Amino acid sequence: MNIAITFRHMESTKAVKAYAEEKIAKLQRFLRHPLKVQVVLSTQHRAHVAEVDLHAGAEHFHATETTEDMYASIDKVSDKLEAQIRSCKDQKKGQERASDHLIPDAGGED
Repeated sequence: MNIAITFRHMESTKAVKAYAEEKIAKLQRFLRHPLKVQVVLSTQHRAHVAEVDLHAGAEHFHATETTEDMYASIDKVSDKLEAQIRSCKDQKKGQERASDHLIPDAGGED
């Protein structure tokens, strides 16, 4: 697992960095391949922006969230990524089930 955190237009603090790492690291439990994540935390006037690029094997997820609190932005962006990962997994399960119906019965033709 590789998590890189970049602070833009704000001072980096250990507390925010540790919080972001903890929230993003929890997403590993939904994925088979090790995570490679780029987190960008920035402020624009009063808005706190959290932007995350997540790579796990061939899968790629991206989410951005803006709120008035950095911790809330990190929470929401983590929730968005979790929803994207779950949606992707559900689509794959649906494709596997649909493909089961397309396989012809080998013993029923004769």
